Amino acid sequence: MPLNLDFLNNIDALTWGVIVINLLLILFAKPLVSLVFSDSDQASRSNRRLHIFRALNLLIIAAFGYYQFFKSDEQRALGLNILAIVVILYLAYLLGHLANYFILRRYGKTKEINGKTRKVETYNARILTLFSQVFIFIMALISIIRVLGFNSLLEAGGVIGVIGVFLALTQATWAPDIFSGLIILNSDMLEEGDVIELRGSEAIYGVVYKTKVFHTEVLNLFNNHRIMIRNALLRDQIIHNLSKFASAKGLRERLTFNIGYDASPAAVEKMLTTAWQTAIEQNIPGIQAQHEVEVGILNTGDHAVEWAVFYHTKHIEQLRLTRMALNRVFLKTAREHDISLATPLTHVIDASTVKQVMANGE
Repeated sequence: MPLNLDFLNNIDALTWGVIVINLLLILFAKPLVSLVFSDSDQASRSNRRLHIFRALNLLIIAAFGYYQFFKSDEQRALGLNILAIVVILYLAYLLGHLANYFILRRYGKTKEINGKTRKVETYNARILTLFSQVFIFIMALISIIRVLGFNSLLEAGGVIGVIGVFLALTQATWAPDIFSGLIILNSDMLEEGDVIELRGSEAIYGVVYKTKVFHTEVLNLFNNHRIMIRNALLRDQIIHNLSKFASAKGLRERLTFNIGYDASPAAVEKMLTTAWQTAIEQNIPGIQAQHEVEVGILNTGDHAVEWAVFYHTKHIEQLRLTRMALNRVFLKTAREHDISLATPLTHVIDASTVKQVMANGE
């Protein structure tokens, strides 16, 4: 029995165009998603976006086919409106990401983060992205209002007014983070790829991975996981940007040791200097061996003397490994010089109290 293809003659040019375009988008979905979301380094996230992209294209094809072949003339109005809204939302989503991609390519800054080179946002890129997103949102909103049949100015104004009231009531939630993100990008004091240290209720040492619209992602270098911090909360904290050191020598780091008063200053200083020379001979990564080390006393406490060793480093990402390697060398050297690094406990007893105890025979 021959296959009857007469129904193909009833398909108009618009339907053919939509079906062909969406089939092409499905076919080239993977390179398109990789192009638009080039900053994504997680396979699971990339696959999820790929599936959503293809599902939306299949949904549009199925909706057009259902509308073309199975709906009666009386039912097509509602189906066409729903289909039009889906297409508008889909196009707005796609255009928003495409606009962000081209703006980032034009106004973004190339930077190497964790061994990977990628484009990072600047203040100009973020402003243009926000303007483009607002423009696309307004155009999509007007199109949806027209599709739903709110043609008069009063009806359209009522719908827009409801959305405006909703945004006004929730602005305390999203507005501070947006403006804080813009301030962070404009200050040039905190950029993607910088190594920072936050000393709040919990000390955080990590790399700024990405500054987004509402939050900033930080890669914790100690625990090797990502942290999400609101932009407004981030601005309220004291941020130590370790990547922006003020000297050509690098970041000035220090090691501190509490050593008892029984060890002479000359012996302690000799031990610390010897330990540093050992660290240079072992070629510990991260230290600037060409710069002279500074050894001195920071504080004279009740139980011990606080000694400090100041050195310079430019390998900020390896700061954790450098500290551990140096502490190991200094501990070994201290034992070789018979100097304890443990903070001693001291007890001061008044002489008159001793005499009274002895007189009472206690």
